[in-house]
Amino acid sequence: MRLVTCLALAFCAAVGAACSDHTGFGGGSDDVLVLELKTGKVLIKMRPDLAPKHVERVKQLAKEGFYDGVKFHRVIYGFMAQTGDPTGTGTGGSNYPDLPAEFSQEPFKRGTVGAARTADPNSANSQFFICYDDTGCSGLTGQYTVWGNVIEGMENVDQVAPGEPPPIPDILQRAYLQSDAPKT
Repeated sequence: MRLVTCLALAFCAAVGAACSDHTGFGGGSDDVLVLELKTGKVLIKMRPDLAPKHVERVKQLAKEGFYDGVKFHRVIYGFMAQTGDPTGTGTGGSNYPDLPAEFSQEPFKRGTVGAARTADPNSANSQFFICYDDTGCSGLTGQYTVWGNVIEGMENVDQVAPGEPPPIPDILQRAYLQSDAPKT
């Protein structure tokens, strides 16, 4: 009988692990941001466990359509692609107050999404960047807020036009929460 109980527990543990969130961050489709680029979709698993205020702001702005049509204004291959400024210059933001820093020791690596800011650690607002590789952004760990990770579509970020600013900037066509995705 003990063997059967152990086998049943092992089976339940294996099935539970197989059915759990593969990203290890918890949450549901309300914590997945979808970016539509000309090359395809990018899915970002937001990290409220690391940066609850930043995630809440991104959700708010996405629901308002703030990011729709915004340019990628600073794109440096081997480093990052930055967007979220409605002016397209790198100096703009939303009309909401700046956010306090939510720094962590979560490493910046390929696909990490961080909050852009000025030299003031508490100046993040709407702009964000997506890291291109494991080494280019590694020096940002503990100095910038990590609020997400690309879980699908990084190859589409790889195709964003480079430049500071790019001669012909790519556009973030649309941003929305996966839970708010249009029904097809």
